[in-house]
Amino acid sequence: MFRTLLVATTALTLIAAPTVAQVASPSSDTPAVGAAAGPGGADQLRPGQTVSGELRGGDDTLSSGEYNDRWTFPVRRGQTYEVSLTSTAFDPYLLVRGPGGLQEDNDDDPSARGSRDSRIRFTAPADGEVEIGATSYEPGESGPYRLTLAAVGSGADEPRAPAPAGAALAIGQTVAGELVRGDARLDSGEFIDTWTLHGRRGQQLDIRLTSAAFDPYVAISGPGGFSDFNDDDADAGSRDSRLRVTLPADGEYTIGATSYEPGESGAYRLAVVADAGAPGVRPPAEIASGQPSSGGALAVGQTVAGSLAAGDETLDSGEYVDTWRFTGRRGQRVSVELTSSAFDAYTMLRTPSGEQFDNDDGEDGTDSRQQLVLPEDGEYEVLVTSYRPGETGTYRFSVEAGREPPRQAAVAGGARVFALMVGVSDYGGRATDLPFTDEDARKLAEELRRDGSLNDASVVLTNAEATVDGVREGFRRVAAQAGPDDVFLFFFSGHGDQQPTEVSGLEPDGKAETLALFDGDIDDVELARLFDTLDTRLSLLVVDACFSGGFARNVVDQPGVMGVFSSEEDLTSAVADKFQAGGYLSHFVRAGMTGEADGDGDRLVTAGELATYLRRQFRTEVEDVQAETQDGQRNYQNLVIDRGGVQVDDVIVRLPPAQLAALGD
Repeated sequence: MFRTLLVATTALTLIAAPTVAQVASPSSDTPAVGAAAGPGGADQLRPGQTVSGELRGGDDTLSSGEYNDRWTFPVRRGQTYEVSLTSTAFDPYLLVRGPGGLQEDNDDDPSARGSRDSRIRFTAPADGEVEIGATSYEPGESGPYRLTLAAVGSGADEPRAPAPAGAALAIGQTVAGELVRGDARLDSGEFIDTWTLHGRRGQQLDIRLTSAAFDPYVAISGPGGFSDFNDDDADAGSRDSRLRVTLPADGEYTIGATSYEPGESGAYRLAVVADAGAPGVRPPAEIASGQPSSGGALAVGQTVAGSLAAGDETLDSGEYVDTWRFTGRRGQRVSVELTSSAFDAYTMLRTPSGEQFDNDDGEDGTDSRQQLVLPEDGEYEVLVTSYRPGETGTYRFSVEAGREPPRQAAVAGGARVFALMVGVSDYGGRATDLPFTDEDARKLAEELRRDGSLNDASVVLTNAEATVDGVREGFRRVAAQAGPDDVFLFFFSGHGDQQPTEVSGLEPDGKAETLALFDGDIDDVELARLFDTLDTRLSLLVVDACFSGGFARNVVDQPGVMGVFSSEEDLTSAVADKFQAGGYLSHFVRAGMTGEADGDGDRLVTAGELATYLRRQFRTEVEDVQAETQDGQRNYQNLVIDRGGVQVDDVIVRLPPAQLAALGD
C-alpha cells in the first residue's frame, strides 16, 4: 500500500512538517532518546539510536489527514540502513525520502507477519540527508511510539536481505529480494517488486535478474514513456533475465522484478551495473575494408555510415537504394534520420505488415527525419535513397530512441483525472427508471481508480445522491482542487430532455437540452457556466443521454474543452443491454480511457485516439440502433464528438507502463 502525498517539486518536501513529540525519560536500561522538532523543523537521528515520540491532536498532518513527525539523518552512498517504528497505540506507517530519488513507504514489517509495526531497510543511492516521516496508517490516530535507526550494511555491492518493494537502487548495486504471496501483482497475475533508480541521459546499464526458484522477468520504465523488458538472457542460454539499455533522459526509472508465469514466487538477486556495451550511440559502422557499408541490420540507438553508388540496387524510378533493418516493439518511439551533404536524402520506412511511411526533408532542409511510434512488433525495413534518380555520395543513417513531443512530455502520469461522475437509474417516481445507468458512473470510477488515473478528490453521485444541489456542489468541490496540469471530467449517464426556449445562435431549434437528475434538471446554459469556472489543462464532458449532442454548442466554446455525446441533439439514446451498460457511450468511454483507445501502444490516450476509438466502436456496435425525435421522427443513434480547441495529440490520460501496471491482490 502506497500513501498518497501532495505533489511537490522535490522528494524531500513530500513529508509534511513535523510535530512536537513527547520525550521519554532516559534510564540506565533504555536506549538514547530524542524528540521530533517543532513545526517547521526536524530533529536529527544517528545510527544505533532509539527515540520516543508521540502523535497527538494539534500536530501537523499529511494531506490525507494523518499526524506526522519528521526526523532527519545523514547517509553515505552504498551504506544500508534500517528504520523501525513501533507503537501499541496506533498502526505505525513510515515514510522515507532522500537523495538520489530515494522514496520508500511501509505499513507493516514484512519480516514480522501479523505485526502492525513498520520497518524499512534501504541502501542509500547517494550521499546526503534522509528525512523520515513517523505517522499512522489511518487519519487521526495518535499515541506514543518508538523510532529506531540502525546501520546494517557496509557497501553497495553487498546483497541485502529481502526488502519491501519500492526501494531505491544505485548503479553498481546488487540486492536480494523475494516474490511472495501478498506482493503486488501485474494484471496477468505475476507477483512483482518495483525498485527505483535515478539515471542520466546516455547512461548504459546492464540489469540482471537471477533466481533458482522461478523464471525471472525484468522490465524498466522511465521518463518520456520509455520502457523495455526481457525474459531470458540469450547470451548465457539460461532462464535468468538480462536487460541492456541506454537511458534516454535524466530522471527516475522504475525497475520491475517479476516472473514469466503467474503465481511464481521465491528469492531472487537483482543487479544494476554500468555497461559500456549496451545499445546506445556508437561510432559509425564500417565494413571490414574500412569503406562505408551499404545496408544490413542495426540496433535502435546505432549510427552507421553508408554510400549510394553506381551498382547499388535501384528503385523503379531510378534512385539508388540501400536497405537497413531493425527490430522494434509496438509503442516504441523511434527517430529515423538520414543526413548527407552529397544528395537530397529520402527515407521509406516499412512496417512488418507492409505499411510504408515516406519522408523527404526534415525541418532543417534536405536531410530526412521521421519520428514515429512503432505500430507493431517485428522487423522494420528502412530504404535509404535520394530524392532524384542517379544521385550518389556518402551518408550517415541512424535509428535512435525517440522522445515524446514537448506537448505530451509535459503531461505527468498518475492520479491527474479529477472527475464528477453522475449516474441516475432510480428516479424515485419522477421519471421512468433506467437499467445500469448508476453502474455506469460507479464502474468508470472503479476502472480509472484501478488504473491509477483517478484523483482521490473525485466524486461519484448516483440515484438519490444526484440532486441538483448535489451535482452543483460536487462540481464546485472537485473543480476547486483540479489545477492547470490536471484533467477535469464530467460524466453523466441517465435521462436527457429538451425544453422550449427562444430561438438563438446557441439554440437554432428553439429547444434547450437538460440533464434529468433525481429531483430536477440542469440545462446546457448552467452546465456551460460551471465549465467556465475550470482552470485545467483539459476538460472533458461526456454525456450518455437522449438529446445530449445539444450540449456541444454551449459547453465546447473555449480552448481546452472537449465534448463527447451519445446522440445528436434531437435524437434519443438507447440502453446498451448487450454490455450491461446504461448506454453504449458509457461502456466504450470506460474501456477507451483505461487503454483500449491507445491505438499506437505508447501508453498515452490522446484526444484523437479516443475520438477514433469511439467512432469505430459506434460504427461496429451502434450502426443499426434506432433513435427518434420528440415528435416521433425516426433515424439512427449517432455519436457526436466536438474537440473544440483540443488538439488531436493532446493527452487525456497517461497510462501506467504496461509491464509495471501492478495491482494489489
